[in-house]
Amino acid sequence: MKKICILGSTGSIGTQALDVIRCHPREFSVHGIAGRSNIALIQKQIKEFHPRIAAVWSNEDAAALAQWCKNNKQKTRIVAGLPGLLEVARLSSADIVLSAVVGSVGLEPLMAAISAGKTIALANKEALVVAGSLIMAAARKKGVAILPVDSEHSAIFQCLKNEKVSAVRRIILTASGGPFYRSSKPLASITVADALDHPTWKMGKKITIDSATLMNKGLEAIEASHLFGVALDAIDIVIHPQSIVHSLVEFVDRSVIAQLSLPDMRLPIQYALTYPARISSSLRPLDLTAAGALSFDVPDFKRFPCLDLALSAGKCGGTMPAVMNAANEVAVGRFLNGDIRFVDIARIISAVMKSHRVIRRPLLPEIIAADAAARVQAQKVRCV
Repeated sequence: MKKICILGSTGSIGTQALDVIRCHPREFSVHGIAGRSNIALIQKQIKEFHPRIAAVWSNEDAAALAQWCKNNKQKTRIVAGLPGLLEVARLSSADIVLSAVVGSVGLEPLMAAISAGKTIALANKEALVVAGSLIMAAARKKGVAILPVDSEHSAIFQCLKNEKVSAVRRIILTASGGPFYRSSKPLASITVADALDHPTWKMGKKITIDSATLMNKGLEAIEASHLFGVALDAIDIVIHPQSIVHSLVEFVDRSVIAQLSLPDMRLPIQYALTYPARISSSLRPLDLTAAGALSFDVPDFKRFPCLDLALSAGKCGGTMPAVMNAANEVAVGRFLNGDIRFVDIARIISAVMKSHRVIRRPLLPEIIAADAAARVQAQKVRCV
């Protein structure tokens, strides 16, 4: 039985991971969970899975949750804030840490889990975007496996099984295109509700907006570069609205291998948790005759500038990816709060990136400082 800690247990990936664990009670047990502020859901998770430790963000929520555990005879220990998140990440009894928090806040817990020698199931792409070189070096030093949970990276991982990186000619990363790729609606008039209406995937708000701007695919390209040791120039992005082909790898002999399945995040989550084994699942099988035609198209960089901004940051390297990511997180938050328009997301990111002085080989404190400074600046950018 594999013992799991889930960082981000109340989010989209975390709840779907618990679905997988629920279906396979003989394969997994939950030893730790961490959520931000959805206390009602954390209470339900504690009652069902009985983790040894649970983290929430505020001290007030932690105190209330600890009292609830006492009143309901739950033995789960409650911790709070970043120290609590780090404690869950390092939990000695855990085999696998599923990193499913959203944003660069996941960086320090991920590094803590690696330092503790945990196998990592990685759904927090922003951490690799911000500090991929440091993370991968730390994982190599500790002999820690980082198993991708993103559907595209899981597909690449499966396609590369038993293959050498030197045999790879290019990675072909597929993108759904989000809700607006084939829409004639002016992007300046897009509402929050429009942007959250993804045609294929059910995800959290931040990643759904990133999918709508195509920023998500730029982040995933940077993540893939670090995970698989492939240069960004060797990663192509294609629009595939049906989300059936999750990604492909072309080898030097021009053979192309793809991984296909219906769009359901529980499949890559399960594969990461069971790797190197495969076990049965309750998911619907793929029926290609019912799926119909599968189409592929080139990205429109002009209409969706966030994709180009992300790739430019990745090629620049140093502290620039951290700055780009921080500016994007702030801009997306401002859009969700109604402070700016959809098209202003890219404008804010561009303004922050242009003013940044890159540190080429940053240490972790320098990356964290660049991230913090970019957030302050992105909050101040005014859009007409």
